[in-house]
Amino acid sequence: MAQTETPGTEVPRTRLRWWTELPLLLLVYGCYSAGRLLVRGDVDDAVEHGLTLLRAEKLLHLNAEHPLNRLFTREPWLGIPADFWYASLHYLVTPAILVWMFRARAEQYRRARTWLMTSTFIGLIGFTLVPTCPPRLLSASHGFVDTMAHYSSYGWWGGDASAPRGLGGMTNQYAAMPSLHVGWALWCGVMLWWYGGNRLTKVLGVLYPLGTALVVMGTANHYLLDALAGIAVMGVGHLLAPWVTRTVDRVRARLFPALAKAGGPPIVSGGCQTSAGERIPRQRESRPGAGAEPDPSPTDAGDGAPAPAR
Repeated sequence: MAQTETPGTEVPRTRLRWWTELPLLLLVYGCYSAGRLLVRGDVDDAVEHGLTLLRAEKLLHLNAEHPLNRLFTREPWLGIPADFWYASLHYLVTPAILVWMFRARAEQYRRARTWLMTSTFIGLIGFTLVPTCPPRLLSASHGFVDTMAHYSSYGWWGGDASAPRGLGGMTNQYAAMPSLHVGWALWCGVMLWWYGGNRLTKVLGVLYPLGTALVVMGTANHYLLDALAGIAVMGVGHLLAPWVTRTVDRVRARLFPALAKAGGPPIVSGGCQTSAGERIPRQRESRPGAGAEPDPSPTDAGDGAPAPAR
């Protein structure tokens, strides 16, 4: 049965188009990649930040990277798929979820996209202020093995980064804090849990971010604190997303007032007017037809009179 909205409660909706969304998303991803590339920071500072995280984890007994890294290095059946996971899914699953949300969950898409974009920009601030050396780039005395280099003959990446061979120098390998691999995976998991609609998608919504967290630590690309920072960044982005949406709407209303009016709630009458006595098509007559007697009400009928047929 079709649902109707109470007059005056319609929510303004701006219809999104793929040809405006795609350049916006490409712009955000371009800023993300450029930020990682340009903000390299000082190597000594990055190494010191990495060692500080490692010391803090050992002090708090949170050092999960070493056992996972040893396991992935010792067992190729775990290490090789983990490297493919790290090098691929980050760039495949997130766009796929965005496309799915855009096509199947249009009403929730804008909020979800804004949440992802806001968190990504917060992550870029972290890359800028706290360049961090990942575990795999620390000296061998710290006991980490770069599984991407260890299994590089099995994949398309080179021995110096997760980028394709020959392009390792074009990436910022000290952009480890926070882990947006974990942050983006958490966003994907939440989308699958909230909007997937069946038990399988909910299971995938839990397994994907959890698996990504294990992979980034087992491949020695991130510390546990990097992963926790990625989760925290997504939390802050979620809180800021409504404010960002309202700010963008206000700016757009000032710069493009015609578009703002076009996105407002539709007028029910649609510009149509009816004259006095004119009926809407297929509307029932409110008065009895000519020559027809009105149905007697119970008060009009006599005591013993049968009830009128219905």
